[in-house]
Amino acid sequence: MTTPERSLGPPALAGPATRVTAPAVAPVRPLSDETLVLHGEYLTVPTYDRAALTPAVVHLSVGGFHRSHQLTYFDDLAQLGISTGWGVVGVGLRHRSMHEALAPQDHLYTVVERSPDGERARVVGVMIDYHFAPDDPDAVLDRLTDPRTRMVTMTITTAGYPLDPHTGEFDDSAPDLHSDLADPTRPCTTFGYLVEALDRRRRAGTAPFTVVSCDNMHRNGDATRAAVVGLARRRDEVLARWITDRVGFPSSMVDRITPQTTDAERAAVASRYGVEDRWPVITEPFSQWFIEDDFRDGRPPLDRVGVRFVPDVAPYELMKTRLLNASHSALGYLGTLAGYARIDDLMGDDVFAAYAARLMDAEVTPLLPRPEGVDLDEYKAVLLQRFANPAIGDRLHRLCRRGSTKMAHHLLPSVRESLARGVRPPLLTLAVAGWIRWLQLHDAVEDDRGEELRALARAGGADPRPLLAVRPVFGDLGDDAAFVADLAAALRGLVRDGVRPTVAAAVRRSRAGHR
Repeated sequence: MTTPERSLGPPALAGPATRVTAPAVAPVRPLSDETLVLHGEYLTVPTYDRAALTPAVVHLSVGGFHRSHQLTYFDDLAQLGISTGWGVVGVGLRHRSMHEALAPQDHLYTVVERSPDGERARVVGVMIDYHFAPDDPDAVLDRLTDPRTRMVTMTITTAGYPLDPHTGEFDDSAPDLHSDLADPTRPCTTFGYLVEALDRRRRAGTAPFTVVSCDNMHRNGDATRAAVVGLARRRDEVLARWITDRVGFPSSMVDRITPQTTDAERAAVASRYGVEDRWPVITEPFSQWFIEDDFRDGRPPLDRVGVRFVPDVAPYELMKTRLLNASHSALGYLGTLAGYARIDDLMGDDVFAAYAARLMDAEVTPLLPRPEGVDLDEYKAVLLQRFANPAIGDRLHRLCRRGSTKMAHHLLPSVRESLARGVRPPLLTLAVAGWIRWLQLHDAVEDDRGEELRALARAGGADPRPLLAVRPVFGDLGDDAAFVADLAAALRGLVRDGVRPTVAAAVRRSRAGHR
């Protein structure tokens, strides 16, 4: 069986309404319910009655990825006429910009899927409302408490989970959590909203919703449960036990490359499809979603539109995070150091294409369980094609963001596991050296630990030990003398010989050592 993939959407979206190119002249009109029928001449638009959708799903922290991924699946359900029972309400937690973009266009937006063979565009209409939480926390809590709300999804990034990075236990040191405890009716955090809403449902005798994390982290359902129960326990042990016994926290694996939208892409959507969209989404055709089958109040029939419900998501999650996400980080840092700006251009360089393939084949795949129904060789081949997709042109600077979180969750676990098996992984080690060198050379670091890590990387020079002493990121890797020596040698090679020659030499040595 091959890798489950929803590459071009369900059959009902194929045919005359699906176009690779739009008519040459499309009058530019604002996007709204009123103009949908006119936009339908140039791209796929919702054919279902948006007013009939039941607000059953609340999504916390709406960004580009959520709109390219989870919302399109729910939109497919409505578009196919399977169910009107799974409308989505979005919630913003930190930034007002998404609300300002979506509200004037009735929460409609455009998704453009681009491949080397062309593109297709659709308007997604399944989001029926949106709240910016700091402006109206009562509205968010009312929505979460509404008996019609049966599922809460979230994309808050791994940095948003108040957990000890090594033990996985709840960590209440963040000031916002103190505010959540001081006044639960005015939450500041995702988990403050979840706990208060669940407490209100408990007191009202309303069934709890199911919480589905869509963040790239190991066992994200367990992480969400630990954070929610941990905060609840600080409030009320009875509430914590009720959540433990009654609330489902299925882990999930999500996958779709979605770059940040640029002004040029907004203009392209307007000129090509006639859609004046304040915040369209550009993405690839490939999309995957695996969810553990642990729903307590009914589950949406997402399996009808390509989602896989599985008993255990861990093998699929490890496959994705350690192959895709870890490779993204490795290529982001090394590629930027080599002077590249886009990953498709980088993959056009034989040295880096060989590095990515060898990294996955020789150093990551041997550590992975075999996910049922997935051919890992096929998955990796498709992954390399996705990286090389010139129609997406993912920017390397996006891949370099939040390195302390991404490296700790996606790449360093493979290093640690290799060393535990007595194997020294030169290509993974080179990726870590690339990150250190990148920290030394860049002043603008988008990372919660950016200032600290940059200062330590520069202070150490060719000696990585000062940086490795940051145990919340590196754990005990700094205690492994052989790894420290290998990392220092890789760092010296990048400085002395240059990035491309060092990468090429590492690939040659890897091949020679794994014959």
